[in-house]
Amino acid sequence: MKAVRLVILALFCSVLFSGRGASALDDVTIGYQLMYNPWKTAIVSGEIEQAVGQPVTWCKFESGAKVINSMILGKVQIAQSGSSPIAAGISRGLDIEVVWILEDIAAAEALVVRDGAGIIAPRDLAGKTIGVPFASTTHFHFLFALEQFGIAQKDVVIRNMQPQEITEAWQLGEIDAAFIWDPALSEIKKSGKVLITSGVLSSWGKATFDAMVVDRTFAAQNPNFMCNLIKTVAAADADYNANPSAWTSGSDQVAAIVSLAGGDPENVPVVLDLYDFPTLREQASARWLGGGTEGRVAQALSFTAEFLREQGKIRNVVDDFARHVNPRYVEMVLEGAC
Repeated sequence: MKAVRLVILALFCSVLFSGRGASALDDVTIGYQLMYNPWKTAIVSGEIEQAVGQPVTWCKFESGAKVINSMILGKVQIAQSGSSPIAAGISRGLDIEVVWILEDIAAAEALVVRDGAGIIAPRDLAGKTIGVPFASTTHFHFLFALEQFGIAQKDVVIRNMQPQEITEAWQLGEIDAAFIWDPALSEIKKSGKVLITSGVLSSWGKATFDAMVVDRTFAAQNPNFMCNLIKTVAAADADYNANPSAWTSGSDQVAAIVSLAGGDPENVPVVLDLYDFPTLREQASARWLGGGTEGRVAQALSFTAEFLREQGKIRNVVDDFARHVNPRYVEMVLEGAC
């Protein structure tokens, strides 16, 4: 029944997308992507809707860029997106706030090279064809990697491809490498090897993450909704962090994740182990949402936007990304305000 319910909601989402603008509280749309993460268990179980006290329309997106475009059009109030499309959206004038870090990407995104493609070291990427979703966190890290490797963009062929397209092109031998996340990542690893991970690139000074973003006006008008939403998502993360060994390929939690994101249940525990899921107190600290302009999220968004501008992906960079990072709802949960 849960799977049927989600299919119905996805279809309803498609209908709504034909022309609905910004929503009132009684008509809330939340976007999610196909990454493996604990909060999907709360979507499937209906816990989020129970917590906020109303129905929610759930919409699936294949990339952060598509999420941001839908938010610009006023079709989605809350959504999951990567740090690169978030930085791009804010730079384009989208008035959103980062309110929760869904995961520190770490080793869960990686540049994989095909066996037999002749890529042994980074310099061997020259002349090769690489698939990556444009304006995504992997796109940002791939361009950063090329910069660190001393390889000009013109010396590689970069193809803008969504995850499923990457998997298909890989199987057909149309690309030599790809920088992507799961479930596509696990599929291409079967006949390829990891050249570098986002975790390594983050340690070189350019952090990436997936976050929950919200329309600023909606959040300000509905603080209790936001508090209960964050409380429920945080509880899912805490459940995983407390006992990750319970999230086996045969567990209900993994079955719920696969029902939304697809892929092989055997891969889910392995992928979850690659991520880091920050706690409520970590989220509120300068390590993530706190700290104002010195906070990690604000700095990462600034670095990302500057890089995207240098690459000609955006025209302008806002002066203060800290304005778009809001720990208020995390603090409300910590204070027991909902």
